Amino acid sequence: MNEKLVYSDLFKAAWKGLLSQIWLLTGLIIGFTIIFSLLLLFVIPDKGATFSFSSIFIIIFCIIIGCLFAMGFLKNCLQTLDGEEPQFSAYGQVSRHFFNFLPAYILFLVIITIGFALFIVPGLYLLLRLQFFFASMVDEDNGLIASFKRSWNITKGQTLQLFVVFLIQLLLCTIGLIVFGIGIFVAIPLITLLFGYTFRKLIAPVAQ
Repeated sequence: MNEKLVYSDLFKAAWKGLLSQIWLLTGLIIGFTIIFSLLLLFVIPDKGATFSFSSIFIIIFCIIIGCLFAMGFLKNCLQTLDGEEPQFSAYGQVSRHFFNFLPAYILFLVIITIGFALFIVPGLYLLLRLQFFFASMVDEDNGLIASFKRSWNITKGQTLQLFVVFLIQLLLCTIGLIVFGIGIFVAIPLITLLFGYTFRKLIAPVAQ
């Protein structure tokens, strides 16, 4: 049986991790944002123009690097929670999951969208139950189906607690945006660390 999530412990662990690697983690977010924004500038067509082949190529490239960065950044945050120095090699390590992650993420969005279309509550419930497919894929090397099953199993009986964690993450994101907008560069690593530590707490009782 999964242990009860203690919100103060989750936040303290995430905050401690952030303080230990704040310059590296925030720097990665800022750097990615700048590069991604510059690439998108080449995608926006001139007034009256249509998308060119090069624009389509850049969009595909943005999707690829976006997926790789998301996986690699989560890996870095998990390394931070483990007391390790985040390694840039993590981005190469997670690249093997790309062809599982991309369809899994699209499937996740489709499921959540359908759920929200059914009076919001089903979508929120599915979001809370399936969200850790991402962490399972990165941290446990699970495939597409196995990662969804893993997330579903470890969140059983934890929906209400995970909803509170979700509200905390939403609050952190809001505060980050309010603080001159730049606070989001601190909020994103903190939210990711909170997500990663919550995942670790959920899998601990059922670890072999």
